[in-house]
Amino acid sequence: MSRTNNTHSIEQIRPPSDRDVIYVGYRHRGNAVVEKRPGQERLTPDRSLELVNHSPSGFEWGYGGSGPAQLALALLLDYTGDEAFALDHYQEFKTEVVSQLDCTGSDEYWRLTASEIDAALDITPDEPVAPTI
Repeated sequence: MSRTNNTHSIEQIRPPSDRDVIYVGYRHRGNAVVEKRPGQERLTPDRSLELVNHSPSGFEWGYGGSGPAQLALALLLDYTGDEAFALDHYQEFKTEVVSQLDCTGSDEYWRLTASEIDAALDITPDEPVAPTI
């Protein structure tokens, strides 16, 4: 994922307590559910909908539509806590990550770790984001 003209490092964006976070997505009674672990805190589209309303009906994954866009924005917003960063990167994150997540059956799930998110953002935890010229 390309970097923007942002002078934050991922350490400044993401709280140190989130280094071990894992997001898990699955279907329950036909509905897409995303949890943040540890703690099994449910991720909802509410905060991301305040920024961009792609899918008021909720999250989706596995393709490049509006539900995956809402999930990508919500994941980056939750992960970084930085609205500007999330807005700058969520479309590419949707294409590179969320559209590739796969689980179709009731016994299946996907998981996305902090390391995988960092890798998708092309940022290592100790590497500052270089400004583009």
